[in-house]
Amino acid sequence: MTTSPAERKPHKRDRIPVRVAALRDPVHLLALGFGSGLAPVAPGTFGSAVGLLLGLAALQLGWWTAFAATVAVTLAGVWICGESARRLGVHDHPAIVWDEVAGMMIVLLAAPANGWGIALAFGLFRLFDVWKPWPIRQIDHGMRGGLGIMLDDVMAALMAVALMSMIKYCT
Repeated sequence: MTTSPAERKPHKRDRIPVRVAALRDPVHLLALGFGSGLAPVAPGTFGSAVGLLLGLAALQLGWWTAFAATVAVTLAGVWICGESARRLGVHDHPAIVWDEVAGMMIVLLAAPANGWGIALAFGLFRLFDVWKPWPIRQIDHGMRGGLGIMLDDVMAALMAVALMSMIKYCT
């Protein structure tokens, strides 16, 4: 039995294009990572780069300030991503990258404060976010709305933090 187009989950090729004009809307401006989500290839990587810059800037103000900013970005992201997806009419549109921004900020909180540590944090987060091992994949496919959009990236960030911690412990 086949499903009608209205019943199946939208495929990437079916997703509506997001235009630069969407950035005039403050919700989309944030959800699209200040425009980084409009990158024609690897928008999640570009969104992670925005998270890297925001996280490094926050860390300059102290760890606790960076922690508070990360919590605020993550909690606000549940509403921001959910509302942007609702307005776009597509759950977890590829251009929505606020979840990558938050995930990268989470990983930076645990990263060694040097070039190699920051590069490792970025690489591990991207690895887990793209690969989506269990249970990330189940969360990504099983939860809808802003919480579902955010939670798989938070889990990817926590897995990256765990692996970074093991690497740090073993070296």
